[in-house]
Amino acid sequence: MPVNGGSASTSTGWRAPSGTRIGASRCARYLTGLCLPGDRKSIEPMAARIDPRHVRARHQSMHHLVANAPWGEAAVLRLARDLVLAEMDRHGPVAAWLVDDTAFPKKGHHSVGVAHQYCGTLGKQANCQVAVTVTLVNEAVSVPAAYQLYVPESWARDRTRRRTVGVPDPVAFRPKWQIALTQILTLHREDVPLAPVVADAAYGVTLDFRAALTAQQIPYVLGVPDDTLVWPPGYTPPPPRRGRPPKQRRHPRRQPPVRLATLVGRLPPSAWSTVTWREGTRGSMRSRFVALRVRPAPARARPALRPIEWLLSEWPPDEPAPTKYYLSTLPASMSLADLVRLAHLRWRIERDYQELKDEFGLDHFEGRGWRGFHHHGSLCIAAYAFLAAERARLSPPEPLSFLRPARLPKGFTPRGAPGAA
Repeated sequence: MPVNGGSASTSTGWRAPSGTRIGASRCARYLTGLCLPGDRKSIEPMAARIDPRHVRARHQSMHHLVANAPWGEAAVLRLARDLVLAEMDRHGPVAAWLVDDTAFPKKGHHSVGVAHQYCGTLGKQANCQVAVTVTLVNEAVSVPAAYQLYVPESWARDRTRRRTVGVPDPVAFRPKWQIALTQILTLHREDVPLAPVVADAAYGVTLDFRAALTAQQIPYVLGVPDDTLVWPPGYTPPPPRRGRPPKQRRHPRRQPPVRLATLVGRLPPSAWSTVTWREGTRGSMRSRFVALRVRPAPARARPALRPIEWLLSEWPPDEPAPTKYYLSTLPASMSLADLVRLAHLRWRIERDYQELKDEFGLDHFEGRGWRGFHHHGSLCIAAYAFLAAERARLSPPEPLSFLRPARLPKGFTPRGAPGAA
């Protein structure tokens, strides 16, 4: 089993690019430690559970595997992904690629990437690390397929801190959406089954992210804030003027774009439909939705007209106003029910994060280095992938007819992302 992106494996272990052998038994012990019961999945407690008579030696061996050995975590993620995809097909094709990030609260300031930033785990600004992920999902199965630490700008500029924790020289500061875009294009190049990209407003708010996906002909369903500007259905704005504006206006004033909250707020109650998107543990999950065809307003720096997209808005019956908004480049023939189901598939990644942290110790790594952070994360995902594949293999397939691959243009070939490093 090669873990360095293509090197041959041997019966005695895995060969790293530098020629260092990484014993398969070391990896098996680490994965076993992640799967065994226990409150902590850091190295020392795992070593004590695996080999209580030789804790010190086992601790040193496992620490070397994760913190120092030069094996490639990307290959481990590919193997984990392919293991799950082989079983996922029984329950339907890949329905979406979920883009999200997860935070790891930290008390100190020396672990790689730690900074005072928004921590989703705590729901506020706090000292934490943040990893960006892309997860392949359908309604029954899911597996994280990409995992990378976000390096804040303060870290990216500090050569001393970078050198201390081993941040590779090519790694520069990039916004989270650029990290996610690079991950998406990498998965496309690896022939992962195509599906729409789904993310919340933390990613959808960035016009450059939406424009880059559109330029690559990658469909999306992205959350956006309620102050996003669009032109209402049926209105086609004139092309942008060139040169100075005329002193005397000879034509009627152009209709300005409107905020999503304003546009949706003008709709009559009859425009909203109740949609059930799945059965939860407490009964049917349903709410009120409306879908319109709108044209997003361009940014001032990019005045070209944007194509017409879907606007999906949700208004729960117990709320005084709509609470969520999405823009989507899925085909105009897409039904309201299908749009709603895709937008609400994000529950899968929330469950994945919870199980990865609670059951497999994704947030229990106590090292400070770049290599250790990614090695531990990839092994946690590999252990979780085994569980996900077994669940999919043992669970009877269900008729999920709505989970069909997105209809993409013929001859679709991903190209390099504008603005991505």
